[in-house]
Amino acid sequence: MKTASKPAADADIQRYMQEVGQRARAAARVMARAETAAKDAALMAMAAEIERQRDALIAANRKDIDAGKAQGLDSAMLDRLELSAARIQSMAEGLRQIAALADPVGEITDLNYRPSGIQVGRMRVPLGVIGIIYESRPNVTADAAGLCLKSGNASILRGGSEAIHSNRAIAACIQTGLKQAGLPEDAVQVVETTDRAAVGELIRMKEYVDVIVPRGGKSLIERISAEATIPIIKHLHGVCHVYIDDKADLDKAVKVAFNAKTQRYGTCNTMETLLVARDVATKVLPVLGRMYQDQGVELRGCEATRKILAGIQAATEEDWHTEYLAPILSIRVVENVDAAMDHIAKYGSAHTDSIVTEDITRARRFLREVDSSSVMVNASTRFADGFEYGLGAEIGISTDKLHARGPVGLEGLTSVKFVVLGDGHIRK
Repeated sequence: MKTASKPAADADIQRYMQEVGQRARAAARVMARAETAAKDAALMAMAAEIERQRDALIAANRKDIDAGKAQGLDSAMLDRLELSAARIQSMAEGLRQIAALADPVGEITDLNYRPSGIQVGRMRVPLGVIGIIYESRPNVTADAAGLCLKSGNASILRGGSEAIHSNRAIAACIQTGLKQAGLPEDAVQVVETTDRAAVGELIRMKEYVDVIVPRGGKSLIERISAEATIPIIKHLHGVCHVYIDDKADLDKAVKVAFNAKTQRYGTCNTMETLLVARDVATKVLPVLGRMYQDQGVELRGCEATRKILAGIQAATEEDWHTEYLAPILSIRVVENVDAAMDHIAKYGSAHTDSIVTEDITRARRFLREVDSSSVMVNASTRFADGFEYGLGAEIGISTDKLHARGPVGLEGLTSVKFVVLGDGHIRK
């Protein structure tokens, strides 16, 4: 991965970013015609190097963790920043999964003869140059590089200052893979400066950048959404719900609701609000309440919930809108599946919502009527990511409805163009 030299002064940032964009645009043309074998060889080499450099990656990450603690970063931010041995292995496995996936570039579909004799179809092609702006999670460096590479795109990566040592160490591993495969180093560039002005330049370089993918806090994504002149693949926040229906298997319900909240707190697919049908609330909430409290989860509930779980804090209107990214959970007792879906429609973020029920009709209604990018039946919301969906990894999650929706993998990083096959055909 090529890391451009840091600009000497703020006045140089515009010129610096323009140079990065020019190199990325040139590399994108090479990547669009790169053979699948070369892309896969690079991905496999990247994965192997990440595994070989595990101790070096952990050491570099420790510098970021220590600096983050000194700066007063909260526990959720530190969790997203951490590179454990398991997460490093997951990065490598994600790259290998990407290599194993079918290359979408050049695929022609819907090829049909027209009455004129021509054949018309659609060919999948790269988007071109993708700018990724992200905070905390250093694994994004590997995930983004791998997905952009396999989908034939060039990428410009701008990570946060809090993960600078981790990102540089991962970048060195990815650079090794690119070199071994003979692919252009400019296909993946890391923006070295942490000056916010570089982000402002990146999101307006429409002559060089085709799409922006922001990954980070709500304030970052709101800023980019307001200022960008380039299309964005994004989601603002993840207010995810699990609804326990009165036709649920309560053993399943307890397992799903507990996992959805406690498996990991600082992720966008973690459940933030639990909805429970009134007819089963007195059976399931005491069990879950003890489990959550034993785990150190702070509970906030509606009036009906507080009658069942004595001593918990009252949930406010703001709570129903809040993505905590922390061991805090809002709980509401609702009348039925319709009331649950009404709540999700009003307070949800169109990210991920799940129903636990044995009633197939209600399950189908929930799948059809809940307007979120991932909708689940009898499963934890924590499954809503690219790795678990078999995408190898994800470059982000989109809650928009155009182009890409949900975890964005290879297909979401490509577009289609019409292709026409003829044999000297002319229009009459």
